[in-house]
Amino acid sequence: QVHLVESGGGLVQPGGSLRLSCAADGRGFEIYTMAWYRQAPGKERELVATSTSSESTNYADSVKGRFTISRDNAKNMVYLQMNSLTPEETAVYYCNADIYALVIGVRAYWGQGTQVTVSS
Repeated sequence: QVHLVESGGGLVQPGGSLRLSCAADGRGFEIYTMAWYRQAPGKERELVATSTSSESTNYADSVKGRFTISRDNAKNMVYLQMNSLTPEETAVYYCNADIYALVIGVRAYWGQGTQVTVSS
């Protein structure tokens, strides 16, 4: 089974930056789309950024110009660089990936989440 593990969350002041990382562990799989989601207390989980296998990217309007998603296919990793953070970005951030494996086919995998808190 493939596992996704996020890291890089923590406490940051408004206007600060954080870089989240997500690693896919396993063998014999191919990663298609990778994405970052976030869920703030009392709110629905929302899509933040997406990167396809061809590295085409999409962003939520609220983070355009401030966040950058990137991936290292050789290392099976995806990153989210977050700049100019505001308290509204406080949430648990989740890594998501659509992954293909023989017999199993394609399925979505989720990381356990990493907490990002933006506060002075």
